[in-house]
Amino acid sequence: MFLWFAGDRPSAAVGMTAQAVYDSLDPMAEPKPFSLVKLVCGVIASRDSVFDWAVQSLEGMFGPMDARSPRRSFDLTDYYEKQMGPGLARMFVSFERLIRPEELSDIKLRTNALEREIQGHFHEEKRIVNLDPGYLTPAALVMATAKDFSHRIPLQKGIYAHLEFLFHKNSLKALSWTYPDFRGDRYEAFFLEVRKIYTSQLSENK
Repeated sequence: MFLWFAGDRPSAAVGMTAQAVYDSLDPMAEPKPFSLVKLVCGVIASRDSVFDWAVQSLEGMFGPMDARSPRRSFDLTDYYEKQMGPGLARMFVSFERLIRPEELSDIKLRTNALEREIQGHFHEEKRIVNLDPGYLTPAALVMATAKDFSHRIPLQKGIYAHLEFLFHKNSLKALSWTYPDFRGDRYEAFFLEVRKIYTSQLSENK
Protein backbone atom coordinates (compact mmCIF):
# COMPACT_ATOMS: atom_id res chain seq x y z
CA MET A 1 0.00 0.00 0.00
CA PHE A 2 1.43 3.36 -1.03
CA LEU A 3 1.15 6.36 1.29
CA TRP A 4 1.54 10.03 0.48
CA PHE A 5 3.94 11.91 2.75
CA ALA A 6 4.77 15.57 3.25
CA GLY A 7 6.57 16.92 0.20
CA ASP A 8 4.67 14.62 -2.17
CA ARG A 9 1.24 16.20 -1.79
CA PRO A 10 -0.34 19.08 0.16
CA SER A 11 -0.57 18.60 3.92
CA ALA A 12 -4.18 17.42 3.71
CA ALA A 13 -2.98 14.32 1.86
CA VAL A 14 -0.27 13.30 4.34
CA GLY A 15 -0.77 9.68 5.39
CA MET A 16 -3.51 9.01 2.80
CA THR A 17 -3.36 6.14 0.35
CA ALA A 18 -3.00 6.98 -3.31
CA GLN A 19 -6.56 5.80 -3.95
CA ALA A 20 -7.90 7.96 -1.12
CA VAL A 21 -6.11 11.01 -2.53
CA TYR A 22 -7.45 10.27 -6.02
CA ASP A 23 -10.99 9.86 -4.68
CA SER A 24 -10.71 13.21 -2.88
CA LEU A 25 -9.81 15.16 -6.00
CA ASP A 26 -12.40 16.97 -8.07
CA PRO A 27 -13.33 15.16 -11.29
CA MET A 28 -11.79 16.42 -14.51
CA ALA A 29 -13.41 19.66 -15.64
CA GLU A 30 -15.46 19.24 -18.79
CA PRO A 31 -15.16 21.95 -21.48
CA LYS A 32 -18.19 24.21 -21.66
CA PRO A 33 -19.19 26.92 -24.13
CA PHE A 34 -17.70 30.31 -23.35
CA SER A 35 -19.96 32.96 -21.89
CA LEU A 36 -21.04 35.69 -24.26
CA VAL A 37 -18.99 38.89 -24.07
CA LYS A 38 -19.58 42.58 -24.81
CA LEU A 39 -18.16 43.90 -28.07
CA VAL A 40 -16.49 47.32 -27.97
CA CYS A 41 -14.47 49.22 -30.54
CA GLY A 42 -12.07 52.12 -30.30
CA VAL A 43 -12.03 54.68 -33.11
CA ILE A 44 -9.05 56.98 -33.73
CA ALA A 45 -9.35 59.76 -36.31
CA SER A 46 -8.90 63.51 -36.67
CA ARG A 47 -12.05 64.62 -38.55
CA ASP A 48 -15.70 64.66 -37.55
CA SER A 49 -16.74 63.29 -40.93
CA VAL A 50 -14.44 60.27 -40.53
CA PHE A 51 -15.72 59.55 -37.02
CA ASP A 52 -19.31 59.78 -38.24
CA TRP A 53 -18.72 57.49 -41.21
CA ALA A 54 -16.82 54.98 -39.09
CA VAL A 55 -19.57 54.81 -36.47
CA GLN A 56 -22.26 54.42 -39.12
CA SER A 57 -20.25 51.66 -40.82
CA LEU A 58 -19.62 49.82 -37.53
CA GLU A 59 -23.34 49.83 -36.77
CA GLY A 60 -24.04 48.42 -40.20
CA MET A 61 -21.54 45.66 -39.49
CA PHE A 62 -22.25 44.78 -35.84
CA GLY A 63 -25.69 46.20 -35.11
CA PRO A 64 -26.94 49.05 -32.90
CA MET A 65 -24.70 50.66 -30.32
CA ASP A 66 -25.72 51.11 -26.71
CA ALA A 67 -22.95 53.37 -25.37
CA ARG A 68 -20.45 55.88 -26.68
CA SER A 69 -17.57 57.56 -24.88
CA PRO A 70 -16.55 61.20 -25.20
CA ARG A 71 -13.75 61.88 -27.65
CA ARG A 72 -10.42 62.41 -25.95
CA SER A 73 -7.25 63.77 -27.52
CA PHE A 74 -4.90 60.99 -28.50
CA ASP A 75 -1.92 62.93 -27.21
CA LEU A 76 -0.04 60.58 -24.87
CA THR A 77 1.87 59.03 -27.76
CA ASP A 78 2.71 60.03 -31.33
CA TYR A 79 2.58 56.41 -32.49
CA TYR A 80 0.02 57.02 -35.27
CA GLU A 81 1.02 60.53 -36.35
CA LYS A 82 3.35 59.38 -39.16
CA GLN A 83 0.50 57.35 -40.67
CA MET A 84 -2.48 59.54 -39.86
CA GLY A 85 -1.23 63.05 -39.19
CA PRO A 86 -1.68 65.31 -36.14
CA GLY A 87 -4.77 66.27 -34.14
CA LEU A 88 -5.94 62.71 -33.46
CA ALA A 89 -8.66 61.82 -30.97
CA ARG A 90 -10.04 58.53 -29.72
CA MET A 91 -13.52 57.43 -28.71
CA PHE A 92 -15.04 54.06 -27.81
CA VAL A 93 -18.40 52.53 -28.64
CA SER A 94 -20.15 49.38 -27.44
CA PHE A 95 -22.75 47.25 -29.18
CA GLU A 96 -26.05 45.83 -27.99
CA ARG A 97 -25.50 42.37 -29.42
CA LEU A 98 -23.29 40.11 -27.32
CA ILE A 99 -20.73 38.00 -29.13
CA ARG A 100 -18.81 34.78 -28.59
CA PRO A 101 -15.20 35.55 -27.57
CA GLU A 102 -13.86 33.25 -30.28
CA GLU A 103 -15.27 35.68 -32.87
CA LEU A 104 -12.68 38.32 -32.00
CA SER A 105 -10.11 37.35 -34.65
CA ASP A 106 -12.61 37.55 -37.48
CA ILE A 107 -13.98 40.83 -36.13
CA LYS A 108 -10.49 42.33 -36.13
CA LEU A 109 -9.97 41.27 -39.74
CA ARG A 110 -13.33 42.82 -40.66
CA THR A 111 -12.46 46.15 -39.00
CA ASN A 112 -9.07 46.15 -40.73
CA ALA A 113 -10.90 45.80 -44.05
CA LEU A 114 -13.33 48.54 -43.00
CA GLU A 115 -10.42 50.91 -42.37
CA ARG A 116 -9.38 50.48 -45.99
CA GLU A 117 -12.96 50.95 -47.19
CA ILE A 118 -13.25 54.23 -45.27
CA GLN A 119 -9.91 55.41 -46.67
CA GLY A 120 -11.21 54.70 -50.16
CA HIS A 121 -14.53 56.41 -49.48
CA PHE A 122 -12.71 59.64 -48.60
CA HIS A 123 -10.27 59.21 -51.52
CA GLU A 124 -7.28 59.42 -49.19
CA GLU A 125 -3.86 57.98 -49.92
CA LYS A 126 -2.92 57.66 -46.25
CA ARG A 127 -4.64 55.93 -43.35
CA ILE A 128 -7.33 58.13 -41.82
CA VAL A 129 -8.96 55.90 -39.20
CA ASN A 130 -7.84 53.25 -36.73
CA LEU A 131 -10.41 50.72 -35.50
CA ASP A 132 -9.59 48.65 -32.40
CA PRO A 133 -12.17 45.98 -31.52
CA GLY A 134 -12.18 44.13 -28.22
CA TYR A 135 -14.56 42.74 -25.64
CA LEU A 136 -15.50 43.10 -22.00
CA THR A 137 -15.94 40.24 -19.59
CA PRO A 138 -17.16 40.87 -16.03
CA ALA A 139 -13.50 40.89 -14.99
CA ALA A 140 -11.48 42.47 -17.80
CA LEU A 141 -11.10 44.19 -21.16
CA VAL A 142 -9.45 42.19 -23.95
CA MET A 143 -8.40 43.93 -27.16
CA ALA A 144 -7.44 42.42 -30.52
CA THR A 145 -4.14 43.22 -32.20
CA ALA A 146 -2.10 41.96 -35.15
CA LYS A 147 1.15 42.82 -33.34
CA ASP A 148 2.90 40.08 -31.37
CA PHE A 149 4.53 40.71 -27.99
CA SER A 150 5.58 38.64 -24.99
CA HIS A 151 2.32 39.08 -23.06
CA ARG A 152 -0.06 38.58 -26.02
CA ILE A 153 -1.84 35.33 -26.74
CA PRO A 154 -2.14 34.01 -30.33
CA LEU A 155 -5.75 33.46 -31.38
CA GLN A 156 -5.99 32.64 -35.08
CA LYS A 157 -5.36 34.15 -38.52
CA GLY A 158 -2.50 36.31 -37.25
CA ILE A 159 -4.52 38.00 -34.51
CA TYR A 160 -3.53 38.16 -30.84
CA ALA A 161 -5.43 38.85 -27.63
CA HIS A 162 -4.16 41.74 -25.51
CA LEU A 163 -5.40 41.82 -21.91
CA GLU A 164 -5.79 45.58 -21.45
CA PHE A 165 -6.92 46.00 -17.85
CA LEU A 166 -8.90 44.37 -15.04
CA PHE A 167 -12.01 45.61 -13.29
CA HIS A 168 -11.46 46.14 -9.57
CA LYS A 169 -14.66 47.01 -7.69
CA ASN A 170 -15.63 50.41 -9.12
CA SER A 171 -12.39 51.20 -10.88
CA LEU A 172 -9.99 49.90 -13.52
CA LYS A 173 -6.76 48.16 -12.58
CA ALA A 174 -4.01 48.92 -15.08
CA LEU A 175 -1.34 46.36 -15.91
CA SER A 176 2.32 47.02 -16.69
CA TRP A 177 1.54 46.94 -20.45
CA THR A 178 -1.76 48.87 -20.37
CA TYR A 179 -1.78 51.55 -23.08
CA PRO A 180 -1.22 55.08 -21.70
CA ASP A 181 -4.65 56.49 -22.56
CA PHE A 182 -6.42 53.51 -20.94
CA ARG A 183 -4.89 54.54 -17.63
CA GLY A 184 -6.40 57.19 -15.38
CA ASP A 185 -9.94 58.42 -15.85
CA ARG A 186 -10.13 59.26 -19.57
CA TYR A 187 -12.42 56.33 -20.36
CA GLU A 188 -13.02 54.88 -16.91
CA ALA A 189 -16.62 56.08 -16.62
CA PHE A 190 -17.42 54.68 -20.07
CA PHE A 191 -16.05 51.20 -19.40
CA LEU A 192 -17.68 50.99 -15.98
CA GLU A 193 -21.02 51.98 -17.52
CA VAL A 194 -20.64 49.42 -20.32
CA ARG A 195 -19.82 46.78 -17.72
CA LYS A 196 -23.09 47.60 -15.93
CA ILE A 197 -25.03 47.28 -19.18
CA TYR A 198 -23.29 44.00 -19.93
CA THR A 199 -23.83 42.39 -16.53
CA SER A 200 -27.50 43.39 -16.73
CA GLN A 201 -27.73 41.66 -20.11
CA LEU A 202 -26.15 38.52 -18.66
CA SER A 203 -28.69 38.51 -15.84
CA GLU A 204 -31.57 38.87 -18.29
CA ASN A 205 -30.24 36.01 -20.43
CA LYS A 206 -30.08 33.51 -17.56
